[in-house]
Amino acid sequence: MNEQIYTVVKDRILFLEYAPGQILNENVLAKEFGVSRTPMRDVLNRLEWEKLARVIARTGTMVTEIKFQHMMNIYRARFEIEGLAGNLAAEHITEKHLEQLDAVKKKCEAILQNNDRENDKKKLVEIDNAQREIIYDAVRNPVVAELSQGLYEQTFRLWFITLDNCDWPLEVQSLVDELTACHDAFSKNDPKMAFQIKKQFIIDHFERIKTKFLGA
Repeated sequence: MNEQIYTVVKDRILFLEYAPGQILNENVLAKEFGVSRTPMRDVLNRLEWEKLARVIARTGTMVTEIKFQHMMNIYRARFEIEGLAGNLAAEHITEKHLEQLDAVKKKCEAILQNNDRENDKKKLVEIDNAQREIIYDAVRNPVVAELSQGLYEQTFRLWFITLDNCDWPLEVQSLVDELTACHDAFSKNDPKMAFQIKKQFIIDHFERIKTKFLGA
């Protein structure tokens, strides 16, 4: 599979450049990227496997729609998986990981000070991803890391949509608080504390999204 094309198309889906429900034409994409249909089909099949797209017979590949009930089910699974990742990370955390988390937190605090949603929205996503990569490295369990990341990506678009009209300082402060709390739990090598912190922050994150998405 062509990893470069895969990354570009996937990012377009995640960042809503391809709208939910949009049909992706295999021939058009192959022409755009200068490849034959076979490598393009491989990319689309991978995205279907990741549940970011689905093949519709005699039509093409459609970007999966965002259905809140389905997202809610995924989030319920994420509550436990994120907690488990925190638990395992606390068992294997190193000083290097803690230093990396501290550096990420400082970047997040800088965004909080900027208070510039339009220019910093993707930076916040990058910081969140950096945090996840550090924790995955500390987890030392590729199955948990892959499962956690896959569920995160399935719900990412819902979060990204709400960033346009959320309480921006609150959203950034929440990530700062999460990084602070995780650093504390990890530095104490306290798996139980880390489990509860990661689970509670994803629950709070979901509640903010639910309020914006449903107005409830």
